[in-house]
Amino acid sequence: MNWKQHAQSLADTVTDPDSRWAAPVAQTARHELVPRWWERSDQGKWTLRIGADNPGVWTQAAYSDRSLITRVGKLHADHAEPGDQAEGLPTSSATLPSLVVRMLRHGRLNDGSDLLDLGTGAGGLAAYAARRLGSQHVTSLDIDPYLTRVAAARLATMGLHPRFFATDATTEIPGTYDRIIATVGMPPGHGLRPVLGALREGGRVVTTLGRTSLIVTGWKQRSGDVVGQVERDMAGFMLTRSSADYPPALAALLALAREADGEETSTGRYPVVDVANAWELRSMLEITTPGVDADYEQRARTRTACLVHPDGSWARASAEWTDPPTVHQGGPRRLWTALDRIRNRLNAEGSLPLLGARVRITPEGVVHLSRGRWHASTGAD
Repeated sequence: MNWKQHAQSLADTVTDPDSRWAAPVAQTARHELVPRWWERSDQGKWTLRIGADNPGVWTQAAYSDRSLITRVGKLHADHAEPGDQAEGLPTSSATLPSLVVRMLRHGRLNDGSDLLDLGTGAGGLAAYAARRLGSQHVTSLDIDPYLTRVAAARLATMGLHPRFFATDATTEIPGTYDRIIATVGMPPGHGLRPVLGALREGGRVVTTLGRTSLIVTGWKQRSGDVVGQVERDMAGFMLTRSSADYPPALAALLALAREADGEETSTGRYPVVDVANAWELRSMLEITTPGVDADYEQRARTRTACLVHPDGSWARASAEWTDPPTVHQGGPRRLWTALDRIRNRLNAEGSLPLLGARVRITPEGVVHLSRGRWHASTGAD
């Protein structure tokens, strides 16, 4: 495969001509990092793709600005056989290169900066950073030892030798760093403590908050707090996990939400929305009502959305197309009512106060957000 011309084309697409990241993208054989991947069919099933079986498709996939899912549930594409059916949620990927470059830019990396790449995945960020900073300044961490092992081997064939650790970043991070860039959604509170502890004074962290699409950046102060902002940029990263797969979804509660009448039935004010993919709404819902899971389906013209919470709260909204939905709710909270409050604010003010908000993260991992007279906190015990 004559990959260099394709890598150069990718670099031209995802970087500016004078960008410091143009050369690292152009010099990285991304196809070697993703020899196999999963694609979702129109029927929602995961299909294995093997690059060597169709070099043209492999080249097009690897050098397009798209994410490639490499692991679903517990099954990595490298370990699958043709005809295998992966089940569950994506648990690892090769992140789309433009987003990798954006996260690196948010990191404001200088020559000599020691970087922790939190969430190895297929190794793309580690590869770009090692080319820019030198391998000796790059460490990559993932909970999955297979991911770190295979990324180390594949980068070594490119002459790149960053350090790799396989550990749970929400409990332990070896070493300290000038910059930490997380390409997984970090949980506020206890889950952020090791990250803050591994960041040197004066260092900078770039991360998304779990279950949100908010990119938070900040500098570590002498007090131990990290002070910064929510960038006017968004990203959808997988949640951190502490085992081989995510915990079972709230399946029983979702089944209840899809069928039950509930304790309250009303007519909603706004059309049914796919909450998980309405990034700003989803992010504000997580800040104001942490822990909500969202489900959505459309059959013909009927749209149905469900919200569930570990405390037993649930909501279902269903309607034809954009008609006002019938809303059923149960449990101790009224989740659809909470969502409608957010939509009221969005409609009244034209925006939500998230993007551009000031951020202060305490050493305990509590995230304080403020913008104008609005303020909120998440991650407190």
